[in-house]
Amino acid sequence: MLRYLFGDELNDHPQLRDTMFRDRTTQFRDRLGWEVSVDADGFERDEYDDLNPLYVIWQRPDGRHGGSARFLPTIGSTMVEDHFSHIADIAHLKSPFIWECTRFCLSPDADSQVAGLLMLGGGELMRGFSVEHFLGVFDARMIRIYRMIGASPEVLGSQGEGRDRISVGLWSFTMEDRDQVLQRAGVSSELSEHWFEQHFGQNSLTALTA
Repeated sequence: MLRYLFGDELNDHPQLRDTMFRDRTTQFRDRLGWEVSVDADGFERDEYDDLNPLYVIWQRPDGRHGGSARFLPTIGSTMVEDHFSHIADIAHLKSPFIWECTRFCLSPDADSQVAGLLMLGGGELMRGFSVEHFLGVFDARMIRIYRMIGASPEVLGSQGEGRDRISVGLWSFTMEDRDQVLQRAGVSSELSEHWFEQHFGQNSLTALTA
């Protein structure tokens, strides 16, 4: 199931929390070779995890992490602004209606639907919180994944070549996009809305977008 959890709620779900941060270590440090901070518990965490972000997490039936992404409004401190603003001019993109998406992570044995499920969860955040765009930084390997899901970004700027190419992108999410992502994720619209409402309340998508 898709879970929507703020940072200060993670401690209520210790198994999900721990496996998420350890899977981030596996993906970003071990597999991709990024220079990231890993603590004594094997958790990959950074300063943006301390800002009470909203996480979209695919939770496996056994309670463990299957995939996740992290979201922060761009009106506060963001990774793109602090570390990647030299790649693209984003000064005009600070807005309560533009959120940053970072740390898109899949567990090592995640099936092909999980990436689509995370994109679907991001789209429900857009609907629920009247978010117009997501801003994020991504490497070359993600372009194929985004295209496969049906959620390719507008590229604002890039740096590097080949597999080392890093880009800053801006995502929108139309209802047509949602239909395609629902198909890719293999779930119904009603189930997706139910998962969102489990955290934010009954009929929250209708109330928040009214």
